[in-house]
Formats: sequence, structure tokens, C-alpha cells
Amino acid sequence: MWFALAEIGASLPSDVRVVVVSGEGSSFSAGLDRRMLSPDGVPGEPSLDLGSRTDAEAADGIDAYQQGFSWLRDPRFVSIAAVQGHAIGAGFQLALHCDIRIATEDVQFCMFEPALGLVPDLGGTQLLLDAVGYAKAIEICATARRVGADEADRCGLVNLVVGHDQLAGTVDDLVAALLSTNRDAVTETKRLLLGARDRGYDDQRRAEREAQVQRLRALLSLASA
Repeated sequence: MWFALAEIGASLPSDVRVVVVSGEGSSFSAGLDRRMLSPDGVPGEPSLDLGSRTDAEAADGIDAYQQGFSWLRDPRFVSIAAVQGHAIGAGFQLALHCDIRIATEDVQFCMFEPALGLVPDLGGTQLLLDAVGYAKAIEICATARRVGADEADRCGLVNLVVGHDQLAGTVDDLVAALLSTNRDAVTETKRLLLGARDRGYDDQRRAEREAQVQRLRALLSLASA
């Protein structure tokens, strides 16, 4: 699935403006099958047996899995996670990679990796930190406990909590709202927001100025066409 997701990201048509990630069935993602960590793995699936490889080989292997999620941060589109039921471990990190998260009332988020003697390694540490802050992020990870809908809503982990029967309609309405705005302006705004954590205030103001000048030129060009 990681490789399939990476292929979707690599082959996504350039005119796509919104990507919705959802799970089939009652849960968004139950996370990793622990058997994949063993040398035998899961029948029909490649083994994750990274521990027996060299450090460089293991790191390259993890990088390949990370690419299944990282493309969702691309500024060309806005990504939405429609999360129902369980979002555990890698499933939690997949939801975190989306720009917006809509969850149902029965959602259960869990960063279970530390309970397995592992660390979250699919980009989820920074994204969880951005969403809820350091104190909450370390507590969620270090306890490997489950976070329900009410708590997720309170701490900013999700944008909205809805009933199961409302999830599809809520996501459709959000997609429509996103498509009603100017694509290039949204792309530049997402790029500004993603880069803000690495820039100081003055550098961010400069980046905003530069982006706005390009938008004004584009609008002027359209008006004179």
C-alpha cells in the first residue's frame, strides 16, 4: 500500500486541486500488521525486515515507505483525511500528512510505535508537533494511548468531528468550498504556510510580499488579456 500510494502521488494529474484520503470499511487504517516486522513477513506482502540490513539499506527502505505519505504535502493541491474508526500507527501518520482532517465520532487515533519498541518514522513526529504542540505530542507518543474524537477536537488534531452519516457530505461540501477559490492563490498560500516554520517573522513577511507581487502580476495579466 505504501508503494501504491507513492505511485499515486508520482502520477497525479497536474490539474488535481483536492485529494481526499479515506479508508474502506469501518476504519481509516488499523496500522501495521506486526507480522511484517518478522523475517517471514505476511504471505503475499514484502517483509519489512529492515533490522537485518545495513544502516544505509534500512534507511533507504524507510525512505521509500515515507514517500507513500510525503507527497500529500505538495502545495499544488489541498489534501483531506476523512477519518472514521481506527487510525493507528502508520494510519495516524497518514492522516497527519493531510492538510485537513475530518473525523467521525468513533475515531481513535494512536501512535502505537513506541509500544512496539519503535519510533514513528513516516513523518508523523513533526506533523503531530505542529498540530498539538510538544507537551501533547510527547504524551500521546510516549504513552501510545488512544485519542478519541472529543479530545482530538479540543487539542486541534482534527478540524471537525461529525456523525458517520455526515462524513461523506461534509467532505463533499469542503471540497466544493476549496474548488470555489483561486487555485494559484491557494497553492501559494499553502506554500507560505508550509515554509513558515522554517522562517523568522521578517523572512515570512518577505516571502508573503514576493508571493503577492506574483499574484498581482498574474491578475493584471488576466485583466488585460
